[in-house]
Amino acid sequence: MVSWHARFRVPLYFRIWLAVVLAVAVLTLAFGWLWRLNNEQIPEREVIIRNQAGEVIGQDKTRPARDPIRGLEFTVDMMDGSQLIVQLPPRRRSPGELPAGGRSWTRGPGGLLWMLGIVALAVAVGSYPIIRRLTLRLDHLRQGVERWGEGDLSTRIEESGSDELAFLAQRFNHAAERVETLLKSHKSLLANASHELRSPLARIRMGLELMEPQASPAFKEEILRNIAELDQLVDEILLASRLDTKESDIGTIEPVDLTGLAAEECARAGAELVPTDDGKPLVVQGVAKLLRRAVRNLLENARRYSNGPVTVELRREGEHAVVRVRDEGPGVPAEERERIFEPFYRLAGASERYGGVGLGLALVRSITQRHHGSVQCEDQDGVGACFVVRIPCHQM
Repeated sequence: MVSWHARFRVPLYFRIWLAVVLAVAVLTLAFGWLWRLNNEQIPEREVIIRNQAGEVIGQDKTRPARDPIRGLEFTVDMMDGSQLIVQLPPRRRSPGELPAGGRSWTRGPGGLLWMLGIVALAVAVGSYPIIRRLTLRLDHLRQGVERWGEGDLSTRIEESGSDELAFLAQRFNHAAERVETLLKSHKSLLANASHELRSPLARIRMGLELMEPQASPAFKEEILRNIAELDQLVDEILLASRLDTKESDIGTIEPVDLTGLAAEECARAGAELVPTDDGKPLVVQGVAKLLRRAVRNLLENARRYSNGPVTVELRREGEHAVVRVRDEGPGVPAEERERIFEPFYRLAGASERYGGVGLGLALVRSITQRHHGSVQCEDQDGVGACFVVRIPCHQM
């Protein structure tokens, strides 16, 4: 759902343009007001024009027009209907002499330049906080990107506002978080893989050193089991690496009958299958071998911990195909239900009692995410665990 801020946000370029337009408007209005004020400083004067006989041939009460070069000009209406312009040229002043009133900076061309300079200074001072507030967020974004590029992957940018900069900061934070999580996951994967690989290798090394010429079949079986465990671990690590890389080829995307796939895996693991209520197959769009691997990992995990039967339920909920795998084991504590999907994470004492390397559930999450789905562990009233996989159904 699109938020109110995202729908009615004001673009940054429009805000800068609006600030410039308002600055120009303020400058124009101020200039016009000062020009008018400067002209209105000259009061209206009554001008009378007489001929040589002393007769009045023109009379008018008018305000003179100020011209920087010609001085003052009075327009007088004559008795015969014509107009006469009376000009008073500016008087030459001696050096250092001030005009009447002593305000030389407000008169003449120099005075006009002074007034324009003051108005321009006022506009510059008034618009600076607005422009600076807009560009300050750009500086914060630049500094954050520089710190992140220098290796501080925990750097995040403040997501303030509702324009393009806020959206860019949000996307940067999202990308930075994913990169940081991915690098941590890879570091944890390598660290744990090195630890997990040592155990079967140490057992194989010790077995080879203690192997007698006539080794018992049980001893050879133990060696083969350790080799198979090591081979499985390497295979799961490689698969997890491919799933974490979005550009890697994971197989052919095609319609997959999830009902038939689950039935085959249930028969293999000895689990009970509860199909959909309508009896119709659940078809999803995905890679068959990966979906089979996800269902198999869930069944093996349930079989490893369960003290009773394992049940697989298939449901169609809206536009999603839902697979629920239930067991009757010790269950998963609420605070651990998210962490069990991390690579190589296992509950306390689980490796000693049940075995495994801790990659099965992590692979299930990676596979479901690559199929635009999700997996989670739900509460089952304290009796066992219930893992739920949701994948979008294939539109026929």
